[in-house]
Amino acid sequence: MTRSLVSLRSALPSDAPVLAEVWADSLRRAEHDEQISDLVQIIAAAAASAHDRIVVAEYDGEVAGAVHLRETTLSPLNLEPTVRAISPHVLPQYRRHGVGRALMEAAVAYAEELGIGHVATAASSGSRDANRFMARLAFGPQAVLRVASTHAVRARLTAQRPAAQRTSGRHLTQVLAARRSMRRVRSTSPVGDFRG
Repeated sequence: MTRSLVSLRSALPSDAPVLAEVWADSLRRAEHDEQISDLVQIIAAAAASAHDRIVVAEYDGEVAGAVHLRETTLSPLNLEPTVRAISPHVLPQYRRHGVGRALMEAAVAYAEELGIGHVATAASSGSRDANRFMARLAFGPQAVLRVASTHAVRARLTAQRPAAQRTSGRHLTQVLAARRSMRRVRSTSPVGDFRG
């Protein structure tokens, strides 16, 4: 009988620096210290929550990967109970050692513990290996999550308006700016001299 080198445990605040490495592609763009601070808060919130768990996978005693598990619904509109396996990641040097499988087994075990019939997860659209791995585990595509900056979407929405609407929109902006300028001029000019 061979013993597995993969073990699972709950995340600790002291795991934040290594989890910043594990989840580097998933965290907000910020200084490394800010990312670690975020993770300390996330770990504490998960530990205090009845609906969240952060599972850390170790391979031969070293942190090899992690997953954030959340009891939720399939979507805000579909109230089917679901366990969402958020960002199941494995460090490159530990891939193909059963770490990813162990993390997904933790998600399934959590769903079974709660009596929930569905597990959902996501893989980066650019990660062919991760998407193949999820497909082999019976995960099928449900939706495509697309993200863009607010500024970029506003620019595209404006550019796609009919020309007449774009012009009137600019015209309205110009009218409002002119009114603001006129108010400023009135408020700074002398009203009159009342020496009487």
